[in-house]
Amino acid sequence: MSLISLITGKPGPSGFGSASTAEQVTEGIDASHLTAIVTGGASGIGAETVRVLALRGAHVIIAARNLEAANNAKQLILEENGAARVDVLKLDLSSLKSVREFADSFLAMDLPLNILLNNAGVMFCPYQLSEDGIEMQFATNHLGHFHLTNLLLEKMKRTARETGVEGRIVNLSSIAHKHTYDEGIQFDKINDQSGYSDKKAYGQSKLAIILHANELSRRLQAEGANVTINSVHPGLIMTNLMRHSFLLMQILKVFTYIFWKNVPQGAATTCYVALHPSLKGVTGTYFLDCNKFTASPLATNEELAKKLWDFSNKLINSAEQRA
Repeated sequence: MSLISLITGKPGPSGFGSASTAEQVTEGIDASHLTAIVTGGASGIGAETVRVLALRGAHVIIAARNLEAANNAKQLILEENGAARVDVLKLDLSSLKSVREFADSFLAMDLPLNILLNNAGVMFCPYQLSEDGIEMQFATNHLGHFHLTNLLLEKMKRTARETGVEGRIVNLSSIAHKHTYDEGIQFDKINDQSGYSDKKAYGQSKLAIILHANELSRRLQAEGANVTINSVHPGLIMTNLMRHSFLLMQILKVFTYIFWKNVPQGAATTCYVALHPSLKGVTGTYFLDCNKFTASPLATNEELAKKLWDFSNKLINSAEQRA
């Protein structure tokens, strides 16, 4: 996708572009046989993703920390679409205990699982540690989703085997993955406060999200599982995600307004990668504006991805042993 395409919304090879909406990229798709989980589905592009998946017939579980907001989002969807199938379950991605409790609750529902949309996140947080003692942006954006995906992966594989329908995992990253610490992931200083940068820590977490997708994609392909995983950059959208830097983002938007999207456009790439039939078998790929895009060299570094995989598992095992 060229800069001109980004500005003008001109469609790319997929037939869609930056101006496409989630409804447009899923038009005519029947998802009534699918069950999906959307983390952070209570607001912003997550709520729009839930709405459009439900509009196409999918049974959607909103996984959210704020149950009141999630139930409000569900009610709005039902008012528009009385046939929508939407459930709400509590999930705090910054807490590994909450992640496991969510997975247990979902598995107890005995539903199939076709789609996992790792959408939720935090952005530009002041330095703080999660309840597990891990830097908050890394803990929420990457580690919580990494743990959740692992806990639900067997259910997704089994659903794909039993139904013959390809499972799809979509990780929401960001173009900000290119703006991280020099080494990409600060394995030895993941919780270091002295050198903390809220912007670089955010970039680090978004880089980790792509590395996770790429490494899991290689592992799924090696075992022949009928499950794909891809990562996406949704674009610049003013949502609650930017609450820690609202004034800065408002100023930035004045000078970069031609690059910004509304919420329906922001949810388009996620919905496209989750549902579009043209992407059957496509995995380990990074998408921007509903088209394949080249991620940074760090994001495609296989050794870095393997190291992150092992590091993430060690963090989770250590935290759970302390609990």
